[in-house]
Amino acid sequence: MPTMESSDRGSESGPGAQANALMPRSSPKAKWPWLVAAALVLLVLVSLGNWQVERRAWKHELVARVDARIHAEPVAAPVAAQWPQISRDGHEYLRVSLTGRFLHEQEALVQATTALGAGFWVLTPLQTSDGSTVWVNRGFVSPAARNPSLREAAAPGGEVRITGLLRITEPEGAFLRANDPASDRWHSRDVRELSMSRGLALEKTAPFFVDQEAASGLRLNAEAEGLNRPQVWPVAGLTVVRFSDNHLVYALTWYGLAIGLLGALVWVWRRGRQKQVGTA
Repeated sequence: MPTMESSDRGSESGPGAQANALMPRSSPKAKWPWLVAAALVLLVLVSLGNWQVERRAWKHELVARVDARIHAEPVAAPVAAQWPQISRDGHEYLRVSLTGRFLHEQEALVQATTALGAGFWVLTPLQTSDGSTVWVNRGFVSPAARNPSLREAAAPGGEVRITGLLRITEPEGAFLRANDPASDRWHSRDVRELSMSRGLALEKTAPFFVDQEAASGLRLNAEAEGLNRPQVWPVAGLTVVRFSDNHLVYALTWYGLAIGLLGALVWVWRRGRQKQVGTA
């Protein structure tokens, strides 16, 4: 009996027991900050996924509205009293018509790349009967046709009726390319800067421009030529209406990260439970 008592006390105070006593034990309280942080990250990831789903629904509604505008019958272009209410969501790509006289001497060339290659948009102010001015994108010209005398067709004179798509002004130039009014080099269709460079009264100039539609006959000829050698410059009707729609991919990415984080949390929890059972 005395020998057994001595053996029990030795096992309790031996090297193994001392090592177990020295090993750090994780406190439940120490885990809470990590769990809270992980829960917040999970909430953020799910919220970002939900936001992308909402953005996708909004984008599809926008595309449907724009498609309806493009194929609708043209309406009168907004007059000066309506200009303050012009907005991108409410008016971009609205099909409009207007009547006036082109001020060809104020023409501006804006660098562009289209299905016909690199060249220029021909922006010309149109003076309407009420004295206001609307910039009209008459179409695309190649570098060889930037001079009006080389376009194989006389510029339209007198009163003309224009039908096209209302476009919102493009301020501050293009990506990494600023407009240079002093050198008459343009990379974006900035209505305000164009008007100031041509000495037009800003209060009488519309805050938008119009992409002129191609005449039906010219469009057919251009299609027949494969858009390679237009018979007449400028070539109108080259407006590209395109909206990026990557929201589903983004949503799946955020949801995937959330599922991965949740899986990692479950794995850590189960491993902790297994350790507790093993040491019990």
